[in-house]
Amino acid sequence: MDLEATVHMVLPLETGQSARGEWKRQDVIFALPGEFDRKLCVEFWNDRAADAAALRPGDRVALSINVESREYNGRWYTRVRAWRMNRLEAQTGAPAGAYPPPYPPANAAPAGQQAYQQPQYQAPQQPQQAQPTSAAEVDDLPF
Repeated sequence: MDLEATVHMVLPLETGQSARGEWKRQDVIFALPGEFDRKLCVEFWNDRAADAAALRPGDRVALSINVESREYNGRWYTRVRAWRMNRLEAQTGAPAGAYPPPYPPANAAPAGQQAYQQPQYQAPQQPQQAQPTSAAEVDDLPF
């Protein structure tokens, strides 16, 4: 199965020793494109773990993965293992996910234009209440 995703988080590298020798596993959380925010944890083993450890949040990659489920004591466990990963180049122009700043820097004004200045804060004035003039206006209860 092939998919394109954006790196969300790189988890710590796990290592261990088995009967067949030393092993390394790198788990990476990817954000999948689509209408809803979906995350997918993908395992990279041994030689591929070093490549995955070099990923940074925001990197876009193309993945080839295998999805496998197995049963243990009546429960099912699913693993997603990557067997190929290619980094995708950022689109021309702005880097992926970057937006231009909404306002120019405070000390720089574009040529031929005035610098923007923030208006001074003024405390709102309290409206003045009219003083009651008769006893009927003081007591507003109907009984």
